[in-house]
Amino acid sequence: MCLSIPGKLIEITSQLDETFRVGKVSFDGVVKKVSLTLVPEAKVNDYVLVHVGAAISVVDEEEAKKTFAILRQLNELDELDFPDTN
Repeated sequence: MCLSIPGKLIEITSQLDETFRVGKVSFDGVVKKVSLTLVPEAKVNDYVLVHVGAAISVVDEEEAKKTFAILRQLNELDELDFPDTN
């Protein structure tokens, strides 16, 4: 099963152009570098779904928070372990 986790885009750390960008995403305080290539519309403070180190869509803040709360209740957040994008 594939799982995407919602997080808040807190900073764009590098940008080759409008498409090829990398940002820092906060997952309830755990911050990871994430590729933003698939979400060129994403901007700081947006919530994004992240799968294996890449943001795959921009999502509604309320839905992101609900999803994160459910994952926390299921103890599925013990290891936010996906590769950092360099």
